[in-house]
Amino acid sequence: MTKSELIATISNKQPHLPQKDVEYAVNNIIDGMIATLVDGDRIEIRGFGAFSIVQYSARIGRNPKTGEAVSVPERRSVHFKTGLELRKKVDASRVVYPNIKDL
Repeated sequence: MTKSELIATISNKQPHLPQKDVEYAVNNIIDGMIATLVDGDRIEIRGFGAFSIVQYSARIGRNPKTGEAVSVPERRSVHFKTGLELRKKVDASRVVYPNIKDL
């Protein structure tokens, strides 16, 4: 689902709200989440999951093609851990994806 699809879905479920207001609300929520993560804080949405920042220190890696040592700088990344309710609903859906080898 894309952001525009999310806005359309909310607009369809809440017909009394103009689509521009829904778009404004969704953009504000996303901007707030980004600002919180940039500040290094954690976001927890009960039943859905938690977003946090993970710090990776600098290291020496290898170029897989040549085997040459490469310096990999330190970086920060967003980590998402699913909530119990979301995990149970996804597991209960039992959507079976075809195996690529079977196609």
